[in-house]
Amino acid sequence: METVPKKGDAPVLTAGKGISWMAALKRDKWLYLLLIPGLLYFLIFKYLPMWGVLIAFKDYSPYLGFWKSEWVGFDYFKDFFMNPDFFRLLRNTLMLASLDLLFAFPAPLILALLLNEVRKAVYKRCIQTFIYVPHFVSWTIVVSITFVFFTVDTGVINKMIMSLTGEQISFLSDADWFRPMIVMQSIWKETGWGTILFLAALATVDQEQYEAAIMDGAGRFRRMWHITLPAIRSTIIVLLILRIGSFLNLGFEQVYLMTNSLNRSVADIFDTYVYMMGITQGAYSYSTAVGLFKSVVGIILIFGANYIAKKFDQEGLF
Repeated sequence: METVPKKGDAPVLTAGKGISWMAALKRDKWLYLLLIPGLLYFLIFKYLPMWGVLIAFKDYSPYLGFWKSEWVGFDYFKDFFMNPDFFRLLRNTLMLASLDLLFAFPAPLILALLLNEVRKAVYKRCIQTFIYVPHFVSWTIVVSITFVFFTVDTGVINKMIMSLTGEQISFLSDADWFRPMIVMQSIWKETGWGTILFLAALATVDQEQYEAAIMDGAGRFRRMWHITLPAIRSTIIVLLILRIGSFLNLGFEQVYLMTNSLNRSVADIFDTYVYMMGITQGAYSYSTAVGLFKSVVGIILIFGANYIAKKFDQEGLF
């Protein structure tokens, strides 16, 4: 039975199209207030600095300032593409990024699946605490630990190899070992932290499906393959799209600290090149053009990956 409001009754606000945005703002004012710090952070540190990309199209001079510097259009982009180092930087970046995507991306998923099989909550929490710690260790300390273990003369690993084979391996100076060392460092440092989102997705899987599979005699591997992975497929795809979007963002600090004169031929990437040209040589406009090129490629990759995911009837990022 529908109740007809009497004349003079105050209107009742309901969640729907009938509520005004002012009423919604007043109702949820404390929730919107909590958004302010996050919005200010992104506005001040993410969006306002975007004006700086205009330097890539100017012959920027600190003396003349941002607005008075001469416009040069795409000259610095042309200089970068015609630079003999361009293809070497592109090759090194793509090789290292491909190895990172191939080995470092699946590692948190595999570890999360293994943790999901641990039944005792105490053991599971202890393992999670242990594997989260490396994420909070700075790259400077990680590289220092790497030196302690892999230095030719005093490294623990090299001493073991020397005692077994009578030979030493130049892990830190051999160009062939540079990429494997970078990937191994990334896996050690970030795998545990990367399991958080996967474990959160695994917590939403319907437990009744596992019980039914056990009743049908399915083992752990079959339950993982036919129930767990399909249930978190959308999470995997979204994280993969985000990872592809940051494909060229390998991180400056780690690569820079591991670079030396003997492995520089394979160690120079876009991030270290931007630092070298912008900070050490003062080529602000040129280095900004290189960084902008890398960002544009990242945007193209994330849109392309999202488009391909939707073409295969998968959930995309947007």
